[in-house]
Amino acid sequence: MKNMVEFEDIIGWALRIGVIISAILIIFGFALIIMHNGAYPYTMAQLVNPHSNVNTKTIGFHTLITGIDNLNGVDLILLGLIVLIATPVIRVFIGIVQFAKEKDYLYTIITTLVFFNLMFAIFIIPLILK
Repeated sequence: MKNMVEFEDIIGWALRIGVIISAILIIFGFALIIMHNGAYPYTMAQLVNPHSNVNTKTIGFHTLITGIDNLNGVDLILLGLIVLIATPVIRVFIGIVQFAKEKDYLYTIITTLVFFNLMFAIFIIPLILK
């Protein structure tokens, strides 16, 4: 029973930390956008327009890293969203470790399948749909 409490604590902290880091990145990115009246190369009018040409499909990993280095608000917000999406994925991974440690093989297999489904949906399907 002690192991379960430890894993519950780890899961709780992982979820809290993920949400807090995500919120900080999103708020900081939004503050940068407000301070700079937009986020290069976008103006504030382009960012708030519902028909905006800001398209996350055109922002690659290298562009995101460069934008973060340059304190680009949009790129910081996107990083915050990536952290937010990764948070429950990390929770599933911790679940695999938890079930394996408890020798609950059925749930280890089920949780591993869920994890691989998530990885497939996040990394493989976007490559196929390009």
